[in-house]
Amino acid sequence: MSAPTGTITRTAPTGVEPSAPGPESRTAAILALARFEARELLLQIPVLAFIALYIAYVGWRMFFGGDGSEDFPVLQDVDRSTQSTPMLLGIAVFVCVNRAVLRSRRQSTDQHFDILPMESWRRTVAHVLSVLPFAAITAFVVGFQYTWAALKPGAVGHGSPAELVVGPLVVLLAGALGVLLARVIPVGFVAPPFVIGAFVLTTLVSALTQGTHWVSWLGPVVQDVGADPFPSDLLGRPAAWHALYLTGLTVLLLCLAVLVSGGRTRLVKSVTALALAATAAGVAGQSPGEPASLNAARTKASVSPQREQTCVRHGRSTYCAFPEWTGRTADWAASVDRIQSRAGGSAGGERLTVRQRIDARYGLDSDAAIAPSTTPGTVTVGTRWGGNRLPEFAVGVASVLVAGDETAAGEMCDARAVTIMWLALSTQPDPLTSLRNVRLDDSIEGSAVALAPTSPVSMSAQQTTVVRELLRQPHYSVAAKVKAHWTELTSPKTSTARVAELLGVPAGGKATAADKGSGSCEE
Repeated sequence: MSAPTGTITRTAPTGVEPSAPGPESRTAAILALARFEARELLLQIPVLAFIALYIAYVGWRMFFGGDGSEDFPVLQDVDRSTQSTPMLLGIAVFVCVNRAVLRSRRQSTDQHFDILPMESWRRTVAHVLSVLPFAAITAFVVGFQYTWAALKPGAVGHGSPAELVVGPLVVLLAGALGVLLARVIPVGFVAPPFVIGAFVLTTLVSALTQGTHWVSWLGPVVQDVGADPFPSDLLGRPAAWHALYLTGLTVLLLCLAVLVSGGRTRLVKSVTALALAATAAGVAGQSPGEPASLNAARTKASVSPQREQTCVRHGRSTYCAFPEWTGRTADWAASVDRIQSRAGGSAGGERLTVRQRIDARYGLDSDAAIAPSTTPGTVTVGTRWGGNRLPEFAVGVASVLVAGDETAAGEMCDARAVTIMWLALSTQPDPLTSLRNVRLDDSIEGSAVALAPTSPVSMSAQQTTVVRELLRQPHYSVAAKVKAHWTELTSPKTSTARVAELLGVPAGGKATAADKGSGSCEE
């Protein structure tokens, strides 16, 4: 029978059977689609803007945003500081990849995909793979940020690769979640409310659980900030388990998105089971609280630091530090030598013991104050250096030289504060700026307290005036007077007016009980 009129028939060539695309061509198609979607994501204004802001912010912090402490980075803190900023890029990627998956629904082209050789689940894989370049950008910025800090001459400590991978993993996790959300809830405007709801829920859970360890570690980033840097072996952060948890969760979300899209192959099911196991292992590994051995080690380092420290001599004094900070003792010694060179009497040649101290008993997020030492000639130095820590340490050194020990310096409330502050701040590059920075009120007028590693120094308004005038004088002329009148200047009975007279500056201001040499802070 002949074919009906107007009908065209096609037959395959003799001996040739139609064949489906092979595995290699299917993989190439997925990668080609992933490259296309990655370019499309990069052209999205939120993603492009957040990448630019992320790079600009990190660059500004590295080159312009510091107060001087960035010149002496502690690497076990630097690695954690790379984690929070990528979350903003992750949110942008989450919203935009969600929109990319739903593009065909918005444009009413879903029905055309049914005639294409690429299945829906393979397109899902391509969308998740399109996030990889943005994770790579994050990894590059994180690596550059850490390497820049590690190469600085003042760097100390040891970073953790498990902490450094958190930033890139957060971006990948956000992308996988955005794809899964689009497959489960194919509604165009669901991503922004989801972000707001997740933030509100996280805040509510954090408030209800009051920072419970295992709950807080279920989040993508756990900062643990507040305390001064700890030695690496006292951190106690389950960073490796957390990295495993994030990796497993990212792959699990990808597999769930593929399964929802119809990709129920044996391989996908096997990878899903493996990802679920890895996620569960990560959760189990990071959930236990701090072990008793860690708490014991923190207590030992806080109460008896001398058992953990290495001591070296520089000049006449001894400097004791935790092993990771021994390279910083030369900087401490330089500061001590400058101060002692301007002191008089026996203080100019006193053998000091500068000891590094921390209070690690209350964890990484507790900014606990360090109790003053009662040992004569012992000066406390913390684990931070640079910026305001330099004049604060100088105040601590001068306090011990004048008062004898840190406890006595904390109880002091008389005109000796003038001598202490001049000794400490006249050695700084900009004495008046250092005076402003070291005081709690950030001013150079009126009464206030000046910070030190342990006990602060109380300053009355009149004493502040005298110190301010002294710091405006050439240091060599004041140093000669300080050495000549050292005994009277360091006596608790000497009034502020008498100190000003001995040093040749106007006293100014209304005298209080402390200014009159009573040794009491009471009016």
